[in-house]
Amino acid sequence: MEKEEREKWLLAGKVGREIRELGVSLCKPGAKILDIAEAIEKRTFEMGARPSFPPNISINQIAAHYTPKFGDNLELKDNDIVKIDVGASVDGYLSDTAASVSVGNSDNPLITAARDALDSVAKLIRPGMAVSEISAVIEDTITKAGFSPIVNLGGHGIGRYSLHEGEFISNSRNNAGVYLRKEGVVAVEPFATTGGGYVIDSSEIQILSLIEGKNVRSALGREILKYIAEEYHELPFAKRWIITRFGRLAELELKNLTAIGALNEFNVLKERDNGMVAQFEHSFLFDDGNVVVTTL
Repeated sequence: MEKEEREKWLLAGKVGREIRELGVSLCKPGAKILDIAEAIEKRTFEMGARPSFPPNISINQIAAHYTPKFGDNLELKDNDIVKIDVGASVDGYLSDTAASVSVGNSDNPLITAARDALDSVAKLIRPGMAVSEISAVIEDTITKAGFSPIVNLGGHGIGRYSLHEGEFISNSRNNAGVYLRKEGVVAVEPFATTGGGYVIDSSEIQILSLIEGKNVRSALGREILKYIAEEYHELPFAKRWIITRFGRLAELELKNLTAIGALNEFNVLKERDNGMVAQFEHSFLFDDGNVVVTTL
């Protein structure tokens, strides 16, 4: 791996760690999640990076893909289990990292189980290893603590301007015959739940990404699509970012762009049995046979 490329991966990880910990520190009773997200975004830019996706602030039964909507007034309450899932982009070199916190409560066994699963993976992960070995460790750690892994969420490979590519790292036992890459970056993200261990789509959608450019009749739609392509490439972005820049009419344009196949939607994911969910995640850099946890 070239030195410049490695340095950008490492800086993306450093920023990711910083904004993750900032988000966790702000999870207090009465805190507005919009304020937390905007603080994370501000710090990301201050550190010379950009968000690799909108800050996910997912609460209790919500497992992933919730970012505050435009004007969101949702506040955190005591004992909410909050997942702070964030990432940074340095010239398209990305990080992806997450931590969970129980608001106003430092001791939560579900959170401990998810954290322990990631810590166990960090001790054994190596370039080219079988993904099934990682999956078994995650499942065993979570089930021994009395909880269930979420079977249809998992880790993934990361590329330049590509948040999910290549290998899928399941949180449950499998015989998929998949191996980790020998060079590059992967993210491992154990999810533990008090439910049965399966997430489903909700109707809420606050995150989108570009699929491809399309012919658009509306002048505002063309302007928005051009901005998305130049600003985010194919990385996920928040509806509120576009509404903040272009005004409330942009919300209708985003619906139209989705309808013609220009944009992809990310439904908010909810545990099917309404179980509580905890998550932890690190990005791992493989280079010359070595492993660096970039977000540690």
